[in-house]
Amino acid sequence: MASSLFSDRLTSSSITRKKNEEIAELIDCFSKIQYRAKETNSKVEHIENRYLELFGKDYKYSIIHNANGEVCGHYPRKIVFLEYESSEHDKGRFESTVQVTKLQDLVNRSKMARCRGRFVCPVILYNGKHICRSSTLAGWGELYGRTGYNYIFSGGLEGTGAVSDDVPDEDENAVRNGDSQLFDKVRGHDIKLLRYLSVRYICDLMVENKKVKFGLNVTSSEKVDKAQRYADFTLLSIPYPGCEFFKDYKDRDYTAEGLVFNWNQDFVDAPLTIPESLSKNLNINWREYQSWDLVKQTQNYLKLLIHIINIDDESGLLVHCISGWDRTPLFVSLLRLSLWADGMIHATLEPAEILYLTIAYDWFLFGHMLPDRLSKGEEIFFFCFNFLKHITSEKFSAVKKQRRKNSHFKDTDFTVEDICQLKWKDRGSATSLSSDFSQIQEDSPAAMGSFNYEGVDLISAGPQAQAAWRKGRTSSPQNVLWSKHHPLEDKPLYPGVVEAKSSSSSSSNQSENNFVRPGNNPLPVPGGRCPPVPERQARLEMVREVFLSAYSATVGLKSSASPSGAITGLLEQFARGVGLRGTNMIV
Repeated sequence: MASSLFSDRLTSSSITRKKNEEIAELIDCFSKIQYRAKETNSKVEHIENRYLELFGKDYKYSIIHNANGEVCGHYPRKIVFLEYESSEHDKGRFESTVQVTKLQDLVNRSKMARCRGRFVCPVILYNGKHICRSSTLAGWGELYGRTGYNYIFSGGLEGTGAVSDDVPDEDENAVRNGDSQLFDKVRGHDIKLLRYLSVRYICDLMVENKKVKFGLNVTSSEKVDKAQRYADFTLLSIPYPGCEFFKDYKDRDYTAEGLVFNWNQDFVDAPLTIPESLSKNLNINWREYQSWDLVKQTQNYLKLLIHIINIDDESGLLVHCISGWDRTPLFVSLLRLSLWADGMIHATLEPAEILYLTIAYDWFLFGHMLPDRLSKGEEIFFFCFNFLKHITSEKFSAVKKQRRKNSHFKDTDFTVEDICQLKWKDRGSATSLSSDFSQIQEDSPAAMGSFNYEGVDLISAGPQAQAAWRKGRTSSPQNVLWSKHHPLEDKPLYPGVVEAKSSSSSSSNQSENNFVRPGNNPLPVPGGRCPPVPERQARLEMVREVFLSAYSATVGLKSSASPSGAITGLLEQFARGVGLRGTNMIV
């Protein structure tokens, strides 16, 4: 019996280590190439197969085909259209609920309406509603340029939503006078796609009304459409800094507290505009948005998005910035992870699996230019996952209070090791690297171990705590199965760390039992020595930990103020703690 249990533990540890290494391989690939649908290799094909597998664990889906980038050159070759939640075993018994041919046709016709052809694309299914992403609307300069290009090189404009007599004239005035007919047609197709997806709310993250380059309006947005074609939608202007601002974040040693965007720049002309019906119940003073630092602004915008997707039972949401590959994946990814932490979507995925899915699909395969952003120090990608520590609170939960009382979950006991290893509590300042790395509140050396260097405390849940996450599914799509965790008798994760012991860990005869527990109730604590850790917090902190480990082992952080040698050693031990050896630490 003991031999079997030990073998099971080794197997679980091996699987966890493999998944962590898989995340590191993904980030390493991502940091070196920008994805293009027409350019693929074995690594990209593996990523494509993996995200389809992960989507398939919880959903029935159809595919929008984009094999060679003919629809959009920097969208996935296989775009997932989630239809409904369904376990892997049930999928063969249900038929598709969507007319794939009609959807593909709407996509083909509407793509010209938006910047870079990045059409409205559903990416998250939440309570039967689609959360979508896209770029902003194409301005007349880009639209005419691309329609002319397509006309010349594609033998006409069929399928673009334009007709042959819309080919741009050399006379600029003639072009401007003729734009209404072309805009009516292509934006009309865009609106048809939005309505097909039941989207009602459109959140625009641009700080501009229109993007101007060389004196030309390259892009526009729904909020300034002169013909008010989008008047039937609920439009929200929630200006958020572009990727360039995140160089300031990196230069401040990855500290977002106290970092405020300069709203007085000449190109910033889009005010924050939110209908009162959507803003009045959030207890947020929106008039002060220009004084918010990056943490508070991101938190408040996320609260708003979560509020919108809960406000009615039928209407979907579109989120976009300009090109849809920096700010857009930031909020799409935060939404996906937040809803997953609540047990509302991707019910059977483990922390490493949801992390892989959102990096691969929301960032890499939708064209985020990580190599370029890294070369410029614009680390918005890193900010997204490091920011998870700021949304662990139940204030960001999408689960309605009245529904929590009817949860299908039940409580179970966890060992002290589980609590200690999952417990991360912030106490950082606004002026040091420590403020953007989770820190722990030490109860006692026996109850909680930590590695400390110059005020930076990190604790790694590592493969042991991750072994506590056992995927499963019950009759409710929101249920997550946990198993009681019995730590391996490993050496301490860090030198000098004393691992806690508990009498409850000796109950090895229960190690194979699964226990169902509520997605929003705290983990009970044996003996009351440590504070309880809500499951939402534990989930998000686990995702963040795996990300930080993989990121530090591949890309690394570049600090301008901290002693490079000291922080390098710290993160190297952190990476080793979860089975990844750091190779590209802070330099």
